[in-house]
Amino acid sequence: MLSFFRRIINSKAGIVVTFIVLGVIALAFAAGDVTGLSGSKTGLTGDAVASVGGQKVVAAELRNRVQTELQAARQQDPTATMEQLLAQGGLQSTLDRTINSLALDAFGHDQGMVVSKRSVDGVIASIPGLRGPNGQFDPNLYQRLLADQKLTDAQIRTDIARDIMAQQLMLPTQGATQVPMKVALPYASLMLERRSGQIGIIPASAADAGPAPTDADLAAFYRRNVARYTVPERRVVRYATVSPDQVKARAVPTDAEVAAAYKQQAGRFAAAEKRTISQVVVADRAGADALAAKVRGGAAIADAARGAGLEPAVQTGVTKTAYAATSSPAIADAAFAAGKGALVGPIRGPLGWIVARVDVIEQTAGKTLEQARPELVADLSKQKLQQALADVHDKLDDALARNATFDEAVADQKLSARTTPALLANGTDPDAPAKPDPAVVPVVAAAFQMVEGDPAQLVPVGTDGGFAVVAIGRVVAAAPRPLAQVRTQVLADVSADRARTAARKLATVILARVDKGMPLAQAMAASGRRLPPVQPAAASRAQLAAQQGNVQPPLALMFSMAQGHAKLLEAPDRAGWMIVKLDTIVPGNAAGTPAAIAGTRGSIARLVGREYAEQFARAVRNVVGVKTDAGALGRVRADLAGTGN
Repeated sequence: MLSFFRRIINSKAGIVVTFIVLGVIALAFAAGDVTGLSGSKTGLTGDAVASVGGQKVVAAELRNRVQTELQAARQQDPTATMEQLLAQGGLQSTLDRTINSLALDAFGHDQGMVVSKRSVDGVIASIPGLRGPNGQFDPNLYQRLLADQKLTDAQIRTDIARDIMAQQLMLPTQGATQVPMKVALPYASLMLERRSGQIGIIPASAADAGPAPTDADLAAFYRRNVARYTVPERRVVRYATVSPDQVKARAVPTDAEVAAAYKQQAGRFAAAEKRTISQVVVADRAGADALAAKVRGGAAIADAARGAGLEPAVQTGVTKTAYAATSSPAIADAAFAAGKGALVGPIRGPLGWIVARVDVIEQTAGKTLEQARPELVADLSKQKLQQALADVHDKLDDALARNATFDEAVADQKLSARTTPALLANGTDPDAPAKPDPAVVPVVAAAFQMVEGDPAQLVPVGTDGGFAVVAIGRVVAAAPRPLAQVRTQVLADVSADRARTAARKLATVILARVDKGMPLAQAMAASGRRLPPVQPAAASRAQLAAQQGNVQPPLALMFSMAQGHAKLLEAPDRAGWMIVKLDTIVPGNAAGTPAAIAGTRGSIARLVGREYAEQFARAVRNVVGVKTDAGALGRVRADLAGTGN
């Protein structure tokens, strides 16, 4: 199953809405997760799936949110499907997050809490995908992405405000955690527990697979395992790319534009004096006089400052105007009138008394138009290139909005259309296996998010501002390859399946002998087969925890067994079977390990905080009042799965 879905649906840590809102996910991927709490199930009228206080969650809104969540998952795994999302509980999870967001928002307003417009602005401006070439928030990009995602500014702002409200309510709840030492000690000791045992491997290749399979055997195996030989849905994609190279001819600045830019930025190219200044800000005049006296007496300004418990600030290569902006005009006048090495001050500044030393004086000559031309041309070219790309993007967007076909839109902009072979969602061609073309992967991923008959779409490509016009050429439904075409593969699979079955029978015989008290190595040797030697295995629970889910299965099994027992485990990649025997268990004792206890207390505290937050959210839902309609939810599920009437 997809790890992305598991993280979103099952994460208790998501109680504070980690993604902000699904609408913002759409923007962020084009450019909070409140943990699910089941509500009461009573009938509702109309198109409402749920009612939260006086607000309703309608079916269309819920469908859109689930589809947006799927789009977000496909940014990480282009093969993600709606069926997988629904199977992982994505529909109920999305509904619960929506309900909790509405409930917390209503509860917060009832308590007199508010979310300022400035807070919402800050969240929007912080989305990386909404930053322009200068690294700042680009309002035009924001509006274009809203249009692309069929969202409104009001929807985004409402959702963000609700999420901020949820964070304001939930974060204090999560942080209110204390775990006593006596509670943490047993768990910390458990982490120090150490287990050791043995692992015996029975490879499938060591077993007798029996006679060669007949044609009837192959046909029967093929029918039983037809999904194994089924090619997933493929799509023929039509696309045309627009890259910076294609429009760079339009981005060459004229002499007039260069001259105008030079005039507009006259201060940038004028002659200037820059200075490096070390300064110390002292709270009172007496302290400033004492520090200045030490410097005049020969002490370095840095040493004199540190002697007073202060640290000098050094401004390197600043102009008078820039220095005045950080201090005051009077201080800048004095600093730029002094010679190199001179001490300035004490002079009263905005935050106290300033003592400064002029370390370096640098005279920068002005630049003529011709001298500044390379810099100006580079800057203007970059600006015009971005504008040229934006112009083509806007013209294509307008044409598609007026129902122009893919061919019409591409021809109007004189673009070269391309057609892919029938590709899988990850961009590979099952008929010609090879690594997918990185340039085509986002194009194919976008095509798999579309429905046959949808109009062409504009899709970002690469990181240089390029994009592509994408349309579905043809959908090739999933279908099994004929047996004759995959006969060699089926033959290999039948033989491997028989070998695994024989290996399991052999492993079961060996396990029975071990269960009767025979040492594992002796039982393996008594099998009459040439098997790999028995391997020792040992680990502590702390070591397993440090591997963060990447624990080897035999070690994980050892920590779920009773001492002296043995169990059967399938080998990785279905290569055979393993017999895992647990020999010893050495209990841990963390009483003399304060660091282990402290770490355990922190881990338990986080769990306790999440539990507090979950219980708080549940209580808020009870106060606000939540009703859900199981029938309406079922109809939404059927629509999303494509099984609705």
